[in-house]
Amino acid sequence: MKKKLNIILWFAVFLVSLGISAQSTKPTINSTLDGVVIDQITKQPIPGVNVQIKGITHSVITDLDGKFSFQTGQSFPYTLVISAVGYVTKEQFVNDKFIQIALKEDVKELNEVVVIGYGTTSKKDYTGAAETVSTQALRSTQRSLESALQGSVAGVNVTQTSGQPGAGLSIRVRGGSSIQGGNEPLYVIDGFPIYNSDVTSGVLSGSPTNPLSAINPADIESITVLKDASSTAIYGSRGANGVVIVTTKKGKSNIMAVNYDYSLGQQEVRKKVSVLDAAGFSRLRNAALYDTNPAGGTNQYLSDAQIAQLGKGVDWQDEAFRTAQTQNHQLSITGGNNQTKYAISGNYFNQEGIIKNTGFERLSGRINLDSKLSDKSRFGVNLSIAETKSKVAPSGLVTALLSMPPTATIYEADGSYTLRNPFENIFSNPIATLNERKNRAINTRTQGTVFGEYDVLENLVLKVSFGADLIANKETTYIPSTIYEGLITNGEAKIGNSNNKTWLNENTLTYTKVFNDVHSLNVLAGYTQQSSARDFVTTGSQQFVNDVTSDNSLQSGNLALIPTSGESRWALNSYLSRLNYNYDSKYYFTASIRADGSSRFGKNNKWGYFPSVAAAWQIDRENFFSPLSNVINSLKLRTSYGSTGNQEIGEYQSLSTLSSVKYLFGDQIYTGFTPTRIANDDLGWELTKQFDAGIDLGIFNNKVFLTLDAYRKTTKNLLLDVQIPYTSGFTSSLQNFGSVQNQGIELGINTSLSNGNLSWISNFNIAFNKNKVLALGNDAEFYTFGNYILKVGDPLGSFYGAVTDGILQTADIATKGIFTGNATPKAGDRLYKDINGDGAFTTAADRTTIGNAQPDFTFGFSNNFIYKGFELGIIIQGSVGNDILNGNSQALELFNGQQNASTSALDAWTPANPSTTTPRAKLDPAPVFSNRFVEDGSFVRFKNITLSYNLPKTLIEQFKLTAVKLRLVGENLITFTNYSGFDPEVTNGSSISPGTDTGIYPTAKSISAGLSVTF
Repeated sequence: MKKKLNIILWFAVFLVSLGISAQSTKPTINSTLDGVVIDQITKQPIPGVNVQIKGITHSVITDLDGKFSFQTGQSFPYTLVISAVGYVTKEQFVNDKFIQIALKEDVKELNEVVVIGYGTTSKKDYTGAAETVSTQALRSTQRSLESALQGSVAGVNVTQTSGQPGAGLSIRVRGGSSIQGGNEPLYVIDGFPIYNSDVTSGVLSGSPTNPLSAINPADIESITVLKDASSTAIYGSRGANGVVIVTTKKGKSNIMAVNYDYSLGQQEVRKKVSVLDAAGFSRLRNAALYDTNPAGGTNQYLSDAQIAQLGKGVDWQDEAFRTAQTQNHQLSITGGNNQTKYAISGNYFNQEGIIKNTGFERLSGRINLDSKLSDKSRFGVNLSIAETKSKVAPSGLVTALLSMPPTATIYEADGSYTLRNPFENIFSNPIATLNERKNRAINTRTQGTVFGEYDVLENLVLKVSFGADLIANKETTYIPSTIYEGLITNGEAKIGNSNNKTWLNENTLTYTKVFNDVHSLNVLAGYTQQSSARDFVTTGSQQFVNDVTSDNSLQSGNLALIPTSGESRWALNSYLSRLNYNYDSKYYFTASIRADGSSRFGKNNKWGYFPSVAAAWQIDRENFFSPLSNVINSLKLRTSYGSTGNQEIGEYQSLSTLSSVKYLFGDQIYTGFTPTRIANDDLGWELTKQFDAGIDLGIFNNKVFLTLDAYRKTTKNLLLDVQIPYTSGFTSSLQNFGSVQNQGIELGINTSLSNGNLSWISNFNIAFNKNKVLALGNDAEFYTFGNYILKVGDPLGSFYGAVTDGILQTADIATKGIFTGNATPKAGDRLYKDINGDGAFTTAADRTTIGNAQPDFTFGFSNNFIYKGFELGIIIQGSVGNDILNGNSQALELFNGQQNASTSALDAWTPANPSTTTPRAKLDPAPVFSNRFVEDGSFVRFKNITLSYNLPKTLIEQFKLTAVKLRLVGENLITFTNYSGFDPEVTNGSSISPGTDTGIYPTAKSISAGLSVTF
């Protein structure tokens, strides 16, 4: 062995000496070759392609026009090897001075590299369940990175919490597991872990701005979702809800490219909710008044002649909704050389809201730099700065738009605003609120990471990184005295400021070695520490002399509001380790463990330990598989098991706390403190254990890839507020009780087919998940939360209410009136089922489970068709089997004549219309939540349709351009659903009460045109 090693060393010295000699000798040139490399389908030039003469080291890189030139000592003929990321490597025989080479896109290779926790691996070597978002999905959105996940990844359910521009989305990876803790995934952006919680000082009314909306989607290179425990256990206490790894774009060697992208579009509300016009409302009010006081006659509100003169009245939805514009400007510069690579970008995005005086703006910039300092050391910086501005619709606005009677006016005869609903139900004029109320937020986010790598030994790499995430939030509200909300206070201004500061240090050692060409080993060990601090302050005043200064002069208010302030901190220290081993690319084994110490838990339970193991078998590498290799090109079996945690409960939950209170002693007001929480020294992690088994299959020359996973995920030690003895002085305490299970199947099919000039790339995914509560604290069988029930054996998000049983008829009052829930039943009342069998109906005793917000399955189907210079992209997504609590419908079916109502009121029960299923009008109904207001939320949506065209090279080269692309994009244009509300894709984000649609800002549909120019 030693002899062989000496021979190799002497041979290496000989080669080096030849190289030195060659540098001092003028090279011999026997041939010159010029060429261009283009895309086989689009015919566009491909920059950055490596062109090498087979058998020697001489190679060149194509320029921005796809051109290359060789001067070589090789004589014709010879063979070129042409390779580029995302394309099939090609060998080309050359016997002339010029050649054009066409490369074919390789979808498999585009998905080869999988970004995982603290590193990367190839898809063929990966043992866990992870999925990378397609390039088409990444290009389909300009709003936020989460929207790229909609319909793109099996087992990832993405639902809007509000259509408000800049608002967030609710994401569940393989179902929700926590009841009171967080259920959102962990985001890791260029190595920096972030939990996407709202950043607000508490002043703003309405949906807070989504912190992730500060990230420009055009800066994103890839998004990988880690789903099983083997993938997420390396993130320990934060991996229970899945991990979304985001990598931003980097520069490329020997290529400089400048790209400008512009788009302009318009949006409008997808649909309106059907409510009564002025004539219909007037008849409803007449009927409600008559029901209460028959002696007053049938036209106690307006006569038939007056109603005939009304017309449609005010359509409050039309007055508030508008056709809104969106625009996006994106400039990026990438380039570099063999030592340094850079990517610089700037973005301006402006989205007007479809409700007047709402909108979102983002101004952002990013710099990514990677530099090779020496043969052993590397250095990098990722830095982004963004400012977002939001004009937010106040809470209750959408409810007021639906409820305001159409006979009410926006303005009085003197030009002042009509202040409020003129009838008994009190809510303000929503148009006055929109026009005059100020409700704004400004967020500034700076996120950066600096890292260095050093090759300690030949196969041992040390990486040290430091990062910071700084978020400054300012919220301002002003309620003028000219609208109803400001009448009592005579104008009210509030200002809130909050600051979130998070820093991170990570230190890892990675050892990589291949032994005897068959044993591949990769070992990772590391120590990380992360700390975060948040502070906030709010202040305000009332009783303004006028509204001119708004919130800009708090001292102009005569009454100062009590200011509030606070500060909280948390810290996390972690040790982590992972081992990857494979034998001959056939048998794979992965093991990892992470130990996390969190400040959020009790002093007896600060540390948690999260191990995982995984194994895979690449069957197609076996000799016995050869007879099938012509049909099945790749076949891998995977399995994994591991533990992850959840620490998202807020700060200081394990400690006893005090809150300040005001009390009157004599004629003086004093400040004191009262206990608000009992300590729990044993409060610990929610622990999730997950088993996964999967198959990866490639057929038809790897043109079709199929991935199938089955999993079971069980979460125990749930963080729940449970009842404790009153003798403690408290009613409840946050403790570790109960468990929830999710189990399901996921299927993904990727295809890449081509026929001549036509190519079709597709991704289909479907996921089935069954959620179930296994146990609750203190041996409880169920807990109720308003219209929801948390029950052992049932899934989270179960609706709890009465079951309707028809309409009471005149002849049945004596026998069935007891099932209306009214003390004095009347014909036309709604009947309800007697669930407990006691011979009567009561709202408290006769409720049952009447639906569930969990879907039976979700799916997505993306398609990309390419023909010459044309591209057509279609993304379809859907959800089947989920129910929605239509709170808007419940309010609109009170039929009390005090507020507007659904058009179903036109079919309300009357003696002349007894066969209806719609109850009578009455002035003072007792609201009963029932299955009438739980609707099927299933839908199929064409989420994105994009048609683009790449201008011919012969045309654009006259303007010294590399590429020009025109595109037309439609979003949410077509939706198939039976849901009667604004939109079926809706939730409030809660685990206990998801799927509730009450006053949520509606979803928009949009169309836009864009232009992309590359220099």
